[in-house]
Amino acid sequence: MNLWRWILLLAIVAALAAFGWHWVAIDPGYVLVRLHGWRVQTTVVAAVVILLLAWAVLTALWRLLRWPFGALSRRHRRLSRKRLGDGLIALMEGRHGDAERDLNRASRLDALRGVALLASAEAASRRGEHGRALEILAEASQAAPQAARVLRARVLRRDGKPAEALALLAPDADKAALPPGGWRELALSALAAGDTRRALATLEPLQKSGALGTRGYTALEARVLVAAIHAAPDGAALNTLWSQLPKTQRRAPAAINAYARRAAGFGLVLPAMDELESALRREWSPELVEAYGVLAGGDLAARLGRAEGWLADHPNDAVLLLAAGRICVRSGLWGKARQYLERSLALEPSSGAWEALGDAHAGRGDAAQAERCYRNALAMARGEAVQPMPSDKVGVIDTNAIAIEERDEHGVPRLRG
Repeated sequence: MNLWRWILLLAIVAALAAFGWHWVAIDPGYVLVRLHGWRVQTTVVAAVVILLLAWAVLTALWRLLRWPFGALSRRHRRLSRKRLGDGLIALMEGRHGDAERDLNRASRLDALRGVALLASAEAASRRGEHGRALEILAEASQAAPQAARVLRARVLRRDGKPAEALALLAPDADKAALPPGGWRELALSALAAGDTRRALATLEPLQKSGALGTRGYTALEARVLVAAIHAAPDGAALNTLWSQLPKTQRRAPAAINAYARRAAGFGLVLPAMDELESALRREWSPELVEAYGVLAGGDLAARLGRAEGWLADHPNDAVLLLAAGRICVRSGLWGKARQYLERSLALEPSSGAWEALGDAHAGRGDAAQAERCYRNALAMARGEAVQPMPSDKVGVIDTNAIAIEERDEHGVPRLRG
């Protein structure tokens, strides 16, 4: 198809050239130039050709005269690009002094000025020279104002001035004119300044942008939600905040954990347990299971019954065994608490299980064993070796993992730990 188009185009050009030549041949025109007694006569076609040749010669001469200056300019651009690359590599490698030097030199080229100054300011900030970084950003704002504003807020936050960073970004945030990096910096500055309301407002635009990725956004969302929940001054404010959160945020395990612990602290044990149990019915979470066993108050007998019901499906879950053991300790069921806690320690040792086991021994009046358990809890928290319990104390407890037979959709048995 392209070949036929080229043939057609050449045919059209040839036809136009033939027509033009015929038209000029009939009357080639007449040009007369007279200057100080000089007379030049020629045809229009020849005059046009002469003018084109003169223009070509003048252009060649002009380029020849400019060549030395162009060579210097090309060398300057080449060196500036090399310095920019070297500076960025030095920045990534942590050689911040070298990075700032190379980037400042690269900024002398106008085309690279904005990006070089921004990277130079980042290098100065990482060196701890925040004042120097702010001076560089004042220059960078002329080439890249929005990026310089976001980076200025980051430098201010690193310098321990989150309130100033928040004030810098707030006007653009109110107009919804911040880039994704600006929204993230606003969230971090708001958290540092204790303004959880402003931090919560950043979650929606950050989620829509998708700039942080699923893992990055989830981590930031958890930080913001936990901070907002901890900032609630009383139970009424906490429930108001919780009810206003979107459903997806109320289902985040970190948020549920923080809400349950905060609500229980205000004496709202029933709502806390309801949230934990509803969340565990939707999706099993060791974090929420631990909170279920830690929280005090409520109907301990009913909570123990639910925990033991979950153990039928998760008999080898060390966190669930620890939760059941803690509930037994609060209920005064020392023997049952010991069984759950020793099995939890056999499956997955933890300082919390040792501490709870110490509480169980203390409740039974065995001060020596309680002291041994507390020492083990402290040693495990420090990363030190623990002292095993005497064999006669735990010999009757079966601490082997239980194998449960399950069948898949085809009826084939399978084992689950």
